[in-house]
Amino acid sequence: MLRTLKDLFNSFAPASEGAVGGHDEHTLQLATAVLLVEVMRSDAEVDETERAAILSALGKRFGLGGDERARLLELAETASSEAVDFHRFTSRINNGFDAGEKARVIELMWEITYADGHLSNHENHLMRKIADLLHVSHADYISAKQRARASTRTS
Repeated sequence: MLRTLKDLFNSFAPASEGAVGGHDEHTLQLATAVLLVEVMRSDAEVDETERAAILSALGKRFGLGGDERARLLELAETASSEAVDFHRFTSRINNGFDAGEKARVIELMWEITYADGHLSNHENHLMRKIADLLHVSHADYISAKQRARASTRTS
C-alpha cells in the first residue's frame, strides 16, 4: 500500500523525457478524484451521500470496480489533505483531457455538489474557480451544471 501511495504521488512530479505528455491514466484518475474530494470537503459537512456520489462518479468516468474506486478515493483524500493548491491536479487534467472531457469532469463535480441536496456558496465558488483553471467555457460550465442537477433529481 505504501509503495502504491508513493508511486501515485511521484506521478505528480515533473515528467521525465521518456513520458508521453507527462501523464498517464492513473495520474488523470487521481487528479480527477482529488477535485471531486475537494468539492465534497468544501461545505461544512462531509456527507456519506457525497462520498457515495464520488465512488459512483469514479465508476462512471473510469469504469473502475468497487475496490479500485474505494482505493482511489482513499488516495485522493490523502492527496487533497496535503495539497496547497489545485495547480498540479488541474494542469494534469488540462494536459490529458480534451475540452469535452474537462466539461465532463465539471459535470461530475456538480453531481457531488448536488448529492446532499444543498448547494453552498463555498461549493459554488469552488466550482467556478476549478472550471476557470480547467479552461471550461461558461456555456459548457452552465450546461454541465444543468445536466448534473437534472440527473440528481431523477436519481
